[in-house]
Amino acid sequence: MRIPRPAALRHLLISVFGSLFWRTFMLIALLIAISLGVWFQSFRIFEREPRAQQIAMQVVSVVKLTRAALLYSDPARRRFLLLDLVQNEGIKVYPREKEDEYREPHTNPYLTQLVQQEIRSRLGAETVIATAVNDIPGVWVSFQIEGDDYWVAISPDRFEHVPGLQWLWWSMAALVLSVLGAAFITSRVNQPLKRLADTARAISAGDDPKALPEAGGTEVAQANHSFNQMVRDLKQLEADRAVMLAGISHDLRTPLTRLRLETEMSPVDEQTRELMVADIEQMDAIIGQFLDYARPSSEMQEEVDLTELVRDTAPVYSAHDDIDLTLKLAPQAIARCNRMETQRILDNLIENARRYGKTPGTGRADITVSTVLQNNEVVLCVADRGAGVPVDQLGLLTRPFYRLESARSEAKGAGLGMSIVNRILQRSGGRLVLENRTPPETGLVVSACYTRY
Repeated sequence: MRIPRPAALRHLLISVFGSLFWRTFMLIALLIAISLGVWFQSFRIFEREPRAQQIAMQVVSVVKLTRAALLYSDPARRRFLLLDLVQNEGIKVYPREKEDEYREPHTNPYLTQLVQQEIRSRLGAETVIATAVNDIPGVWVSFQIEGDDYWVAISPDRFEHVPGLQWLWWSMAALVLSVLGAAFITSRVNQPLKRLADTARAISAGDDPKALPEAGGTEVAQANHSFNQMVRDLKQLEADRAVMLAGISHDLRTPLTRLRLETEMSPVDEQTRELMVADIEQMDAIIGQFLDYARPSSEMQEEVDLTELVRDTAPVYSAHDDIDLTLKLAPQAIARCNRMETQRILDNLIENARRYGKTPGTGRADITVSTVLQNNEVVLCVADRGAGVPVDQLGLLTRPFYRLESARSEAKGAGLGMSIVNRILQRSGGRLVLENRTPPETGLVVSACYTRY
């Protein structure tokens, strides 16, 4: 059997007991267990004296009644009286001899000591109490009748108390019921928070979950109402932004189209014209990046074969003179995503590698596109053999408008390529992984991880 490593075990414990439900439940259960323990110990302590008095009174009553019955009964009927005491009450009377060997009870537990003190205070300090006489077990108490010494032997069953095992079972039952109650209370308290967390997670993944119920406790109802209002405001903001961007696209691209037409017809030399057209195309591409970054998420998730998508896209980029494209594809790589948005991701990653991942000294981009199946994920990977990215700046590549000042900073766009990829992946429930190739190789490896269909 494989023993988990300390880090894996720690991660398992955190994932299981790190939730608010388990923390609250364990705290309440611990408090209940401590309370039950304190109550049980207090009950034992405060119950000793009343119980000792009760047992002592029973013993004293038996001794006095037996002594009175023997003292005032008809001598001819005394024998029948003794038989009746034995048969009906479990009480036996024996003459006490000097040769009798008896075993006195231990002073521990404390209850036994209290019982002995109470009996002697009522029957006299010379009273002998034993747990066995001549190896005959029982509760033996000495008394006198007209100067003669006698033993009265009482069956221990007369003083039977709730046994320790029975107390244990009752305590366990109380503990189990208390723990079940704690679990119920904790689940009731934790349920609104869990529902809120699940809804927030679904929204961050691009889903459109149902509104939270605005009933229940005052605090919960207010929190859910505020959250629902925030979600409605975000949806309205998204819709307003889409309308605004549609207007920006029309207002900016129409003049650019006219400007390009005028440039093509202007009486300037060919080189100047090409530079002006290139600038116009760059501005149009930047506007396109802005639109891609701010575009609302597509709600349509479907079954997309990433291997097929790469094969269909590869010929477009293989035609470029500055790209050496290599494909390493799984036979099938079906993911749960939106096909159009995934196509946009693939285009952005290849274009990013083409612009900034050229192999040093060659002026060409050696790009490898692969699809891999890993556990419950399908990975679309685009790798180049450029200069790579400093490790401390890898996490900054997904920031909007962020540009490196090192080997990958020859930017002609708005700096939104990786931000667009990361944003689309987050909306579809995927994740983006950026890493450098393992030395001595150089280059950046970008992995888009999707949920396996």
